[in-house]
Amino acid sequence: MKIYSLLLKTRRMSLESKIMSAMKVAMKEKNQNDLRALRAIKSAIMLTKTEKGFAGEMTEEIEIALLQKLMKQRNDSLKIFVEQDRIDLASKEEAEMKVIQTFLPVQLSKTEVETILIDIIQKTGAISMKDMGKVMGMAAKIFSGKADNSLVSKIVKSLLS
Repeated sequence: MKIYSLLLKTRRMSLESKIMSAMKVAMKEKNQNDLRALRAIKSAIMLTKTEKGFAGEMTEEIEIALLQKLMKQRNDSLKIFVEQDRIDLASKEEAEMKVIQTFLPVQLSKTEVETILIDIIQKTGAISMKDMGKVMGMAAKIFSGKADNSLVSKIVKSLLS
């Protein structure tokens, strides 16, 4: 995992290139847990590229959305496995989540999100829940990949009510 962080510092590489490099490292290290997660990411990238209507290169926004989708899938599976007391499967999901997380942007803290949202509310002149759409529209652009949408929504609701 330490080597992956070196790959992430290279901003100009596409996600696919970073994944391929990380896969080579994981194969050399015979790290099956990381390799499984990296193969899942690569598979998702290939599926996205072959979808009907997709043309051109994957943008950073598409890559982040793809990784977030994979994280959500793993998180949902993790919850189910924990409920069913399948610790062996839950640990695999957690390991995959850690690998996927390394390729996502650093998440903002709750206080950072709240500070930015207060600024957005002041800029938009939002005063009630009726203005939530305006605030969320601006917030979506700012927090793309940097904060969980449910957290942003919860904070906006508390600030506007």
